[in-house]
Amino acid sequence: MTGTPTTLADVRALDASDSLARFRGQFALPEGVVYLDGNSLGALPRSAPSRIAAVVENEWGQSLIRSWNDHDWIGAPARIGDKIASLMGVKAGEVIAADSTSVNLFKLLGALVRLSPGRSDIVTETGNFPTDLHVAEGLADLFGKRLVAVATEALPDAIGTNTAALVLSHVHYRSAYRHDMKAMTARARDAGARVIWDLSHSIGAVPLDLYADGAELAIGCGYKYLNGGPGAPAFLYVAHHLQAEMVSPIRGWMGHAAPFEFKDEYTPAQGIERFLAGTPPILGLAGLEAGVDIMLAADQQALFGKAQRMFALFAALMAERCPEFRLASPSSAAERGSHISFAHPEARVIMNALIARGVIGDFRAPDVVRFGLTPLYLRYEDVWDAVDALAAIMASGAWRSPEYARLGRVT
Repeated sequence: MTGTPTTLADVRALDASDSLARFRGQFALPEGVVYLDGNSLGALPRSAPSRIAAVVENEWGQSLIRSWNDHDWIGAPARIGDKIASLMGVKAGEVIAADSTSVNLFKLLGALVRLSPGRSDIVTETGNFPTDLHVAEGLADLFGKRLVAVATEALPDAIGTNTAALVLSHVHYRSAYRHDMKAMTARARDAGARVIWDLSHSIGAVPLDLYADGAELAIGCGYKYLNGGPGAPAFLYVAHHLQAEMVSPIRGWMGHAAPFEFKDEYTPAQGIERFLAGTPPILGLAGLEAGVDIMLAADQQALFGKAQRMFALFAALMAERCPEFRLASPSSAAERGSHISFAHPEARVIMNALIARGVIGDFRAPDVVRFGLTPLYLRYEDVWDAVDALAAIMASGAWRSPEYARLGRVT
């Protein structure tokens, strides 16, 4: 089928020929719900409850503390990190699963600015995800640096001889705008600086090849497209050639070269393990591994291709049936990730009304309704049904009900 589908029959034909359709059955999706918020919290893999239960009952329950050795709990952060590395185009031993995105950003940024003591600026963009801005600002205060936040188009000119580090989201959380990683990394390198890439809206959503793009440092979360569960452990990436130079400012015992010798003096571990801090969250890692294993079985190019076809379908249907919404995501597939956003002055209450009808997207201040396009478990017909529900809400004026104005949803 060529062109944008125009009928429900066309949409169902796309689903019937979808090579990724087999993955939908691997997720627990509530009946009667169209889930378009997987870019905020991924759906539950059906394998996750049994895997977590096995860790609880068979390992923790039977082997107790022996599980650190008998079931290799101690190796889980590196083992899962190696799996995530293959989704990023980097090597084993360069990624570790640990802590949260915020904590990992603090670790990498603190280690990075120490490498450039004579440089004063940490550069980022205005409107970046708040945790990245807040962590960068806090670390700048601690290290006596200056946070320089500029508009996206001004970033190249903001990078100079005073730049100690850049902190950028590869895919923007609100608009889905995607930076040219290769070009921005090269621009930083020309100025003698390095970029920490936040891949939270990229990993599992767009094909990544950090080696090809020259990227050396990255962080990301495990609970969006990797479907690791609420608050799942995050990950960080440090290229092999930088590992010996960088020491985390959070010098936890699990990052020690010999953690079980219990020495007072800190000696960092030789490899990526030096970026561990506290005891690994084994139950969370078990859930994350279940999600990552499913993602590893999927072709990343096929995922991105399907996401872009869904984007085109969504945009065309909205233009036809909900013209009062303005597309707030880039129209070019080369410049976006795997979600679609629309602007409307009453976005918050409209999204509340839509969620009440069983179509779950989310609202992002000040005026954006956002929909995650998660090809592992989303159907083209789900996109059709979502726009259908939104058009009905707008035509009837149902979103004006006072109950929706009172709701303050986390999503």
